[in-house]
Amino acid sequence: MALSITRLRLGNQRLSGGRFTNPEDVVSWLGAVQAQEYGDTKWALGLRMRRAGDDRIELAFSQGRILRTHVMRPTWHFVAPADIRWMLALTAPRVSARMAPYNRRLELDAATFRRSERAMVRALRGGAQLTRQELKAVLQRAGIRVDGTQRLAHIVMQAELDAVICSGARRGRHFTYALLDERVPVSRAPSRDDALAELARRYFRSHGPASLRDFVWWSGLTAADARAGIAMVEREFVRDVDDGTTYWFQSSSHAPAVARTAYLLPLYDEYLIAYKDRSAALDLSLWRRGWSRDPLSAPIVVNGQVVGGWRRILKGDKVVVKATPFAPLSKQQLSAITDAARAYSTFLGVDLELSWK
Repeated sequence: MALSITRLRLGNQRLSGGRFTNPEDVVSWLGAVQAQEYGDTKWALGLRMRRAGDDRIELAFSQGRILRTHVMRPTWHFVAPADIRWMLALTAPRVSARMAPYNRRLELDAATFRRSERAMVRALRGGAQLTRQELKAVLQRAGIRVDGTQRLAHIVMQAELDAVICSGARRGRHFTYALLDERVPVSRAPSRDDALAELARRYFRSHGPASLRDFVWWSGLTAADARAGIAMVEREFVRDVDDGTTYWFQSSSHAPAVARTAYLLPLYDEYLIAYKDRSAALDLSLWRRGWSRDPLSAPIVVNGQVVGGWRRILKGDKVVVKATPFAPLSKQQLSAITDAARAYSTFLGVDLELSWK
């Protein structure tokens, strides 16, 4: 089933055909998009859009049409405004529980978080958007100890998980934070069961074929909650068993018969990071050898398979793309990778210099 898995995932993730017009539509379709590497994640959205450009996605972010916050696993994700509240209500308690041992070591307790959040609300009220360093000054004036980057980071993360703050527009290269209540109007929350069902629906329609273990990994839910979510929506999906593993997926009209297109995926792209088992697309032994030579490499995918790594260096009005295949490639594959590199330079709006290792 390996070829079918990659073919269907390319289609359902909208990497092949059926791409979206707006970045917020990509985020809504995928449910949430891992986004700690901000520039890379903009490219992840661009790969799934028609006529994408870095500036278009930056504008959507500035306008709050896509938001960046800590949700699901303890890292940043892009989420749609319409989804941020119910997703946080569903997954933030699990993330907070995972962070609790680290918070105790940093001497952070519920009372400290409450005081910090009250101070942030006062400072951000009325549409203010402040950088992390500006929030640090706000907290210091409130008498809250923020020595060390970890203590400050955990205070800010908890405010995100508590649905107090979320991303504002960038100020130059600096990220800002805004009040969630001012960025996204309060709306009626779905029941917990409805939220579980919707998260399962979003995941399997956009990431399938995927297993229970994949869904648990991606969502951060308990296995029991993940099973409950699947049970409520599984009639909407195809169910297949391969080598003892059960997969759920949507039969995609966007899946190509053979996926010959090459993709320069960014770091942490959903095509790989969203699955506990990535073996359908990734030979770990090959990747580890390549990663040991260049730990900053991101995946090159051809025909649904990771065939090498790439990295980029921005030099003024030019991007230098360095591609490192795992093994010799055919002329057709090299041509496809060259086209993918051109697409990336077009996305950035700069010239391309492509080199091979």
